[in-house]
Amino acid sequence: MLRRLVSLAAVAAMMTLAGCATLPEDPEERAEALAVNDPLEPTNRALFDMNMFLDDHIMAPFAEGYRDNLPDWLRQAIHSFLINLEEPYVAGNDLLQGNPAAAADALGRFMINSTFGLLGFQDAVADSGGAKSHQTDIGVTLGAWGFEEGPYLMLPFLGPSNLRDGTGRVADYWAHPTGALMMSQGLNVFNNVQLGVETVDTRTQLLDPMKELRRTSLDEYAAIRSLYRQSRDAAIAASLRGQRPAHEAHPAAATTGGQAQPAAASSPAPTVSAPPAAAPVSGEGTKADPKAKPSAVEFVDPKK
Repeated sequence: MLRRLVSLAAVAAMMTLAGCATLPEDPEERAEALAVNDPLEPTNRALFDMNMFLDDHIMAPFAEGYRDNLPDWLRQAIHSFLINLEEPYVAGNDLLQGNPAAAADALGRFMINSTFGLLGFQDAVADSGGAKSHQTDIGVTLGAWGFEEGPYLMLPFLGPSNLRDGTGRVADYWAHPTGALMMSQGLNVFNNVQLGVETVDTRTQLLDPMKELRRTSLDEYAAIRSLYRQSRDAAIAASLRGQRPAHEAHPAAATTGGQAQPAAASSPAPTVSAPPAAAPVSGEGTKADPKAKPSAVEFVDPKK
């Protein structure tokens, strides 16, 4: 039921925001909005402020309590269990993206970790030197098929997205094999609990990166927009190379020291464990040269 509500909320938010999609009349502001793919920036910023208020007063304190009161081993076991539940969904998207080897890895991980890994509470495959988990979703599948991202959207309660990924969020309700199985057995309460625990787990993983980003960024909204767009481009680039590491997909880059870039990704970026702290993010939303490209900010999915 909760997943359906999330899907309906995503639909309502996208329809509302799409109705507000008008570019600024000022030529400089119009060029800037097009450069960062954010024609709804005033509305998006208002929704961002609301989301951050709720995060500061509800989600972040709850995640802090979760991290402070549960031992590391238990939180890691829960994290591994949640990743294991997603493996069939990941495998399905891998197949749709034309990556059968990656799909076999995901399904193999699911079968082994669900048995020898105690229902997935232990990552027996990765611990024994096997394939590590990778993340993908319907939004990445659509991107790999060549669909454009559409305008950047800040969805209420759900966070950063775009038209393509928002559509994927809606489809997610029907696309989770484990969720469909539980629902067919009358165990929809399991899906609701899973969604809630996933939300807390993800926010806990982001506690330190978010603190660092807010400490080093002059414009948090612009920094998160850049983080999101680059992380999605990187996810699509990983799909296009079959979920192989970049140096394996582009041996020439590994031998010459160059960095080969997939042609279909608009601005792929390497991933790191947290936003860089060396210098503050200047922010894309400031009125600078309209031809200037967004500042590079890097991001990694905490579940990887």
